[in-house]
Amino acid sequence: MRLLLLLSVLFAVSNLALAASKPNIIFILCDDLGYGDVKCLNPEGKIATPHMDRLAAEGMIFTDAHSGSSVCTPTRYGVMTGRYAWRTKLQSGVLGGLSPRLIEQGRLTVPAFLKQNGYHTACVGKWHLGMDWVKKGEVSELSIEKPEQVKNVDYTQPIANSPTSVGFDSYFGISASLDMVPYCFIENDRVAANPTETMKIPMNGAKGGFTREGPGSPGFRGEDVLPTFTQRALKIIGEKAADAKSGRPFFLYMPLNSPHTPIVPSEKWQGKSGLSLYADFVMETDDAIGQIMTATKQNGIAQDTLIIVTSDNGCSPSADFPLHLSKGHNPSYNMRGHKADIFDGGHRVPFIVRWPAQVKSGQKTPQLTCLTDLMATAADILGQKLPENAAEDSFSFLPALKGQKSDAARSSIVHHSINGSFAIREGSLKLELCADSGGWSDPRPGQAPAGSPASQLYDLSSDIAEQNNLIAAKPEAAAKLQALLESQIAAGRSTPGAPQKNAVDIVVRKPVAANKGAKGKKAKK
Repeated sequence: MRLLLLLSVLFAVSNLALAASKPNIIFILCDDLGYGDVKCLNPEGKIATPHMDRLAAEGMIFTDAHSGSSVCTPTRYGVMTGRYAWRTKLQSGVLGGLSPRLIEQGRLTVPAFLKQNGYHTACVGKWHLGMDWVKKGEVSELSIEKPEQVKNVDYTQPIANSPTSVGFDSYFGISASLDMVPYCFIENDRVAANPTETMKIPMNGAKGGFTREGPGSPGFRGEDVLPTFTQRALKIIGEKAADAKSGRPFFLYMPLNSPHTPIVPSEKWQGKSGLSLYADFVMETDDAIGQIMTATKQNGIAQDTLIIVTSDNGCSPSADFPLHLSKGHNPSYNMRGHKADIFDGGHRVPFIVRWPAQVKSGQKTPQLTCLTDLMATAADILGQKLPENAAEDSFSFLPALKGQKSDAARSSIVHHSINGSFAIREGSLKLELCADSGGWSDPRPGQAPAGSPASQLYDLSSDIAEQNNLIAAKPEAAAKLQALLESQIAAGRSTPGAPQKNAVDIVVRKPVAANKGAKGKKAKK
């Protein structure tokens, strides 16, 4: 009897030790949530975000975290692969809901890596990384640029290369942004209901406007998407909690559709903020995060669950910046620009981490971080070495979580805007290889005032708003940064290791037509 009791105690202790070394990982990727939209990050903000604030109070805020791009598809590629998306064939813009799979065959992904290490893996939410629909007739490629092709899909057939083909045990979600066809849920590799109706979704309440018109499932509504994602995620947590406590952890990737357009808070959240429909949607997003936090506690796994909440890029101008600014709320906080831009407002994002077993509460870190760093951090947590041809731009932020300094920490980062403009940052100096925003704020590409320098150099330690261009004052610093960028491009990686190949030749500067006076220049693969 005593032996049985001793064995049961040893088994329990063993499971606790295993849980501490292999935590559950919940990665929540908000869509277009600005740094300044989170109250604990922006004390002057006007949107209540009590759950993200509590997550920060119980964990750690990364104040210098960045998405891999200032728009969504390339950022998502980086999250899943630990590699900058500009190394792929996608050199600008984003995919559509019918675009083919972007993640290359054979490339290691975060879910595949974690699955190899004993994790159950699930994805609930907006994919936007392409999958291969069965096409009708002579159609070379389905694309956001060719809306007429939406009728050339056989939605009754299984979808090839869905998220379950890159390491997820299960998937439930939508193919891309909620303003892109098809308007339907997808479960694993099939549509949940055949999109037999032609529909469009209101974009922003009383402000009018609609999404692209196209096929949708009967009864599909934009305002139901976020609550549906939340309930699906809660179900997975409830089902996998027992396994997690017994030694088989789970990875839940939850890329939300919110608060991206269409701005569609559910009925009970409309008007809650007293500010705008967008603010209502942010509050509903915050509530969804709170429900996930509560579920980990109720299921007894909060202590050993690593929760990361972040965003795929800065806030979109579709959120009505002038309205919010007039009411004292800046979604970009104290930074210049917004979604799509090379300026920090385009890619500096909220990044809040809670892991009670390992991370002290109420901490902040200025450690430079990129969303590509998820894979290296997961490998570091598990004590595993990644292959040479994987996660080429991923650095572990585990030391920062533990309050430690590391010689191997990220010291530089490459930024990329919607039109493919590059910037590189090392320390506090940031070099932008364009004369404009590279995106949607002024000056837009090709519209910089005559005589503007072809590059911009800012010291973010004293000029977070990127107003004082130092390019003429510090030419040597600019040259050094450009050389660093070119070396990271040529090496096919920014981490130590064997050189790798980019998928295409990388254009370091946009052509003269896009940036007046700038010379086109290529770096080798």
